[in-house]
Amino acid sequence: MNTATQDSTPALRRVDQLLAHYDESHRHPANELIHFFAVPLIMLTLVGLMYEASPLLAYAFIAASMVFYFRLSRVFFIAMTGVSALMLLLVHAMGVLRLEMCIGIFLIAWVFQFVGHAVEGKKPSFFEDIRYLWVGPLFVLSKLFAKIGVRW
Repeated sequence: MNTATQDSTPALRRVDQLLAHYDESHRHPANELIHFFAVPLIMLTLVGLMYEASPLLAYAFIAASMVFYFRLSRVFFIAMTGVSALMLLLVHAMGVLRLEMCIGIFLIAWVFQFVGHAVEGKKPSFFEDIRYLWVGPLFVLSKLFAKIGVRW
């Protein structure tokens, strides 16, 4: 058996595998556009809702997320560290309206996500594997990074 062809092709990194799989159900331009807005809003409101339950829970979620991102890509880890800091600033800025704002934005963002997937004709990736909730922000960043020439 000739394995020269197999050996000459480098294996995809885990981050590239996850993004490629995520991309399979996010190809329709309308669904992609929806995700560019809805995914960051969902992440923001998840952190906000966790913060309402317990600030420690929100910080623990972000810390666990950072471990996940660090293991996948240093570039994504650095970017998501900045994104997470911004999310925490916004969560703090919401003040006494945090719970109401987060519930409202969370619900609206998810409605848009499901509309996008209806247009796409494919189910959300996280139905297969919960990790895709963390891959969603990387998908958005990967599209941005591709436009500005940043390699992750």
